[in-house]
Amino acid sequence: MHTIWKGSISFGLVNIPVKLHAATENRDVRLRQLHKECNSPINYRKVCPVCEKEVKNEEIVKAYEYSKNKFVVLDDEDLAQLKKENEERAVEILEFVQLEEIDPIYFERTYFLSPDSGGTKAYALLRQALKDSGKIGVAKITIRSKEQLAVVRVYEGTLVMETIHFPDEVRRTMDVPNIPSDEKVVQKELDTALMLIDQLTVKFEPEKYQDEYRTALLELIEQKKTGETVTATEKESVIPSDMTDLMSALQASLDKTKKKPATRKRKTTTKAKKEA
Repeated sequence: MHTIWKGSISFGLVNIPVKLHAATENRDVRLRQLHKECNSPINYRKVCPVCEKEVKNEEIVKAYEYSKNKFVVLDDEDLAQLKKENEERAVEILEFVQLEEIDPIYFERTYFLSPDSGGTKAYALLRQALKDSGKIGVAKITIRSKEQLAVVRVYEGTLVMETIHFPDEVRRTMDVPNIPSDEKVVQKELDTALMLIDQLTVKFEPEKYQDEYRTALLELIEQKKTGETVTATEKESVIPSDMTDLMSALQASLDKTKKKPATRKRKTTTKAKKEA
């Protein structure tokens, strides 16, 4: 597993040398853009719209647009100094909280933490302490010149660090348009909705979910590679498109879940195992 960062976790006077590894990966199927006439990949050039010429990398500077078409230019020396001052190679745990206290809207990206040389014992200590206390650590870390708020917790026997948004990065719910305030809910509709939720409630098993679009896209690509005839399949709509009555839609959904046969795993008996 590729190491993307080396540093340490510190809490109190304890210092644990660690390595950081990406815990998730983007499995999106990336499509290239080609010239329709000759199927050649399209290249992208950096062009100045005023000078009307291509700009080389060494001719580009970074700037912040503080108002329309007004910029503050920041040179490499400014940014390098700022980076040096803030990039302490440490995940500094500031305090400990309960995981339930942090709403999922704050979570951004997950990383695995593995002990670096000499850090195994302290790593195991922090892992056990977090597990026994039921707490997670709130920390700060600088990755790629950006200061991040993060939490450190235990996942399947491994320490993970999850970057989380700062409060001012989460937009206010009061800015969301058209949210009903005191909409009156019909009790019968609510009871049916609760019944539907109960009917669809299962234990969360992440392995049974898959990206159906990605699977279908890869199958389509494979069919085109081998020259097979491509036929599209239509999925049955859960709710008829002309269903406008809320109660009717709820009842139809409830009836549909009741009709689904229960899927149970077949148990292999000792006798069957012997015969196999």
